[in-house]
Amino acid sequence: MRRPPAQQSIRPRVMHQDPHAVHEQIALELWNAKNERKAIPSISARYPEFTALDAYAIQRTFRTLEYKNGAVHAGYKIGATSVSIQEMFGVDQPDFGFLTEGMLLADGACLDPAWFISPKVEGEIAFRIGADLSDPRTTAADVLKVTTEVHPALEVLDSRIKNWDIAWVDTVADNASSAMAVLGEAVPFDGRDLAAETMVFESGDCVQTANGSAVMGHPAESVACLVRILASFGAGISAGDLVMSGSLAAAADLGPGAVVRASFESLGSVSLSTSSN
Repeated sequence: MRRPPAQQSIRPRVMHQDPHAVHEQIALELWNAKNERKAIPSISARYPEFTALDAYAIQRTFRTLEYKNGAVHAGYKIGATSVSIQEMFGVDQPDFGFLTEGMLLADGACLDPAWFISPKVEGEIAFRIGADLSDPRTTAADVLKVTTEVHPALEVLDSRIKNWDIAWVDTVADNASSAMAVLGEAVPFDGRDLAAETMVFESGDCVQTANGSAVMGHPAESVACLVRILASFGAGISAGDLVMSGSLAAAADLGPGAVVRASFESLGSVSLSTSSN
């Protein structure tokens, strides 16, 4: 399966003191980094005064660039929802990013390592949401009421920040370090206990086992948390959106010639591979 060719770079503006102009410049740096596969220096190191509002403002500008260049909205991802991921990346709270149709691949996809800078992969449960959700009081039960189907899923992460030298601000600005998602066959949601769902995650010699409860106690709580965060920006999840609910176990490096599989107790399995260089 081939990814569309990289888009042409856009020359960033010279930085000004105006916050909007600074946000725009960094978003352009990240957008060019994604398309050229060349990482940029840490944002948090250059702008230690940046807050969550700055980080999400950069992400929104990055998203606008994507949409202006033909990307089509597909949903959202929420990240840093399990202890294993928070410890791995040195962050202490969830974040979110957006998904586009071009980021979604089918089960068994073969990826070219040249598409990425320094990729990693995670095993997750993805939710298909059947009704709008935007209430700041949204609960996991509310999410489950409108979930139409779930997918076994693999999320490919890639940081546009050099050497994964990231703080929370960096990953938020960088679209939550998201690159692609590989989706297994959809399973109609029938009320099954996703917190008790067991996943075996295999990447090379590394085998990890985890339950859905590793994601904030229940993967639907993760989605509800996303709704509450989006509501603080006057936004929400729309009917039809796909939501990646967060990794159940630690992420694995994704190098050339890799084969990765996540096998779930009742949801089936999903796999990807990478070509050898």
